[in-house]
Amino acid sequence: MDWALTLSLMLGALILLLATGLPVAFAFIAVNVVGAYFILGGENGLIQMARNAFQSVANYSLAPIPLFILMGEILFQSRVAHRAIDAVERLVTRIPGRLAVVTVFGGTIFAALSGSTIANTAMLGSTLMPSMLKKGYHPTLAMGPIMASGAIAMLIPPSALAVLLGSLAGISISQILVAGIIPALILSAAFVVLIVMSALMRPDLAPSEELPQMTMWERWRPFCVYVLPLSGIFATVIGSLIVGIASPTDAAALGCLAAVVASLAYRSLTWANLVEALMETVKLTVMIMFIIAASQTFSQILSFSGATSGLIGLINGWELTSIQVLIGMILLLLFLGCFIDQVSMLMITIPIFIPLANSVGIDLLVLGVIYLLTMEIALLTPPFGLLLFVMQGVVPSSITMKHIYAAVTPFVMIKLVVLALIVAVPELGTWLPGLLAR
Repeated sequence: MDWALTLSLMLGALILLLATGLPVAFAFIAVNVVGAYFILGGENGLIQMARNAFQSVANYSLAPIPLFILMGEILFQSRVAHRAIDAVERLVTRIPGRLAVVTVFGGTIFAALSGSTIANTAMLGSTLMPSMLKKGYHPTLAMGPIMASGAIAMLIPPSALAVLLGSLAGISISQILVAGIIPALILSAAFVVLIVMSALMRPDLAPSEELPQMTMWERWRPFCVYVLPLSGIFATVIGSLIVGIASPTDAAALGCLAAVVASLAYRSLTWANLVEALMETVKLTVMIMFIIAASQTFSQILSFSGATSGLIGLINGWELTSIQVLIGMILLLLFLGCFIDQVSMLMITIPIFIPLANSVGIDLLVLGVIYLLTMEIALLTPPFGLLLFVMQGVVPSSITMKHIYAAVTPFVMIKLVVLALIVAVPELGTWLPGLLAR
């Protein structure tokens, strides 16, 4: 069978199954069963598929995924992170769009503790959205920072999706975890600038507030009690990676232990919320592992059929530069992100993009950062951006999806600018991992 026909049939069948609403893991497994039987050799192909599934999940490098998820779930279910947001609010005072700025600071802090974009957005929406609307903030300035800051968890460790990306793409997990820190901080700073400028140009978006009089200690005490100790969790995870005393799995385990200790110290960890955290971790982990189990066979079928080498040869025949190829990858990822979820984006493109990147000399670490940033943007782009629907679930019924789209658009533009900056100055993504390597 011609490689182009094989590629078209597999991708077409996959997209069709996803469009019917079939879960991602089952869609990939269905396509793999057919492909393994007809391309890898009948019964032997199905046996190879089962062997691939076992080998792909029996991978020690995947151990940080459930541990990072559990760490974030413990902090979320015990509501320790909510107290940290309240503490940050006390410190941010005389600045235009104060609560929107608090959202960015709080979202960045919680992203470094949870690694979950959904949990981050839901927490910010339930905690700060009612307060902003009550104080007269325009819905667009209230919602935009919540969604944009919630998505930052895709970049900042402990990001479970970064671990998955590193494992599937053959990128050092330690380096890909660290590589997103500087781009994430640039995004946060740009969000604050946008909020302040918007509030200055249009004061009706963010009315001024009369803040209660507090002593210096009254303002700083909650920060010292609830934020500084939690920052120790981030320091434990990332610090142990940077200084080289722990592997990603060790660092994730230390983060889990630190989250449990912090929750116990604040007397917030109960048996009920611990069970809830464990159950949510199991649900997410099983889903991810099913998808990983399908990934190796999908890649193998494309390779065995000649689709991967044929496509690479076709693109190399066009004599494109590495930058042109990279821009093409970005455009395809941004397009896919409008219609499918982030894990599906990885599964469909990695078997093609990674060999192609190697053939034209694209740094895989830079490509990894670009993957994370484009998937973060995909969370916010209509019609199927996941965080758009999370936001819809926490706002009053009078706010429509049209308002949500309008609120998130300026922040998506900032993310696109930062994405272009990473392409132009790849050292923004590779400098910190370089320190780790040394």
